[in-house]
Amino acid sequence: MTLEVRESISTQHGKDAMLPTVRQVLHKKGHGVFTIAPDETVFDALDRMAAYNVGGLVVSESGRVVGIFTERDYARKLALLGHRSKDVKVSEVMSSPVLHVVPSQSVVECMALMTERRVRHLPVIEGERLIGIVSIGDVVKSIISGQAFMIDQLEHYISS
Repeated sequence: MTLEVRESISTQHGKDAMLPTVRQVLHKKGHGVFTIAPDETVFDALDRMAAYNVGGLVVSESGRVVGIFTERDYARKLALLGHRSKDVKVSEVMSSPVLHVVPSQSVVECMALMTERRVRHLPVIEGERLIGIVSIGDVVKSIISGQAFMIDQLEHYISS
């Protein structure tokens, strides 16, 4: 995340603001992450994504995150160029290096990063370990939930 985005978030929300964190999102949704090896084919990746009903897979090698493969990678780097998914390795079309977040980051920081860099999936890394993934849908759901809670609290305060 760029320094400008971090400073903007700090200015808008204050350093002590109680913003939902990535850790809280993962606690609710779970820590499951679907992965694929870089030497597998794009066809294998698409088959796995369809089976799990997900829009992206983290590419890992020897337990280390080396890339991410998404529907966007397939559409822009393979399908439009006329390549066959059974002939191309994931490593040839994956996005790398991978943008990621840590569990302590706020969902507002995630939203800013996703918007600024135009990505829809962010692996969550703690230390050297992949512990989950958050999607734009997860982030939006968390923000809406937080706003609904705040509205409920304000309505309660006003009515009492």
